[in-house]
Amino acid sequence: MPTFDIEEALANEGYTAICGVDEAGRGPLSGPVVAAACILPLGVVIKGLDDSKKLTPKKREALFEEITEVALSYSIASASVKEIDQMNILNATMLAMRRAIEGLSQKADFALIDGNTARDFSLPCQTVIKGDSLSYSIAAASILAKVTRDRLCLEDDKAYPLYEFAKHKGYGTARHMALIREHGPCPIHRRSFLGFLSQPPKK
Repeated sequence: MPTFDIEEALANEGYTAICGVDEAGRGPLSGPVVAAACILPLGVVIKGLDDSKKLTPKKREALFEEITEVALSYSIASASVKEIDQMNILNATMLAMRRAIEGLSQKADFALIDGNTARDFSLPCQTVIKGDSLSYSIAAASILAKVTRDRLCLEDDKAYPLYEFAKHKGYGTARHMALIREHGPCPIHRRSFLGFLSQPPKK
């Protein structure tokens, strides 16, 4: 379960506005990559807060509402399909994370970044592998990002019903890839992720 241990150690070093940062949507074949930054009051208790991947959609939705109510500041941003195709998914993820941090109403003085890569951030930062399972702030950011991207997928499903985005959330399931083969890519598909189209379907 995530804790405030990392945040408290940084607070003891003098940092006063520590944000957790995480993303959702690096792997899917469609849609933007979404990032969130979140500053929580140190020691706040949010029952059930955990890595978003370990929670049900219903629990994530409930936690989203609670996190946005108690957070000192939070921000959700994205990098578009066009940006992903132009600069690659890692660079687009970094861009979305920087946009999320810059969008905070309370300026952060330190960022905890989920994963092992942090590029071109304008404030001190620390990467935390599996941070959404270790850091309370990163876990909160992971839920904000995941819920936001899932909501976008529901909108995509209405706009492009042939592709069943509500079911697979853009990930490269066998069904999703079969639908792309059948209908061709739609405007929200990441062209740089569709290399499988040049290969024969698996039997």
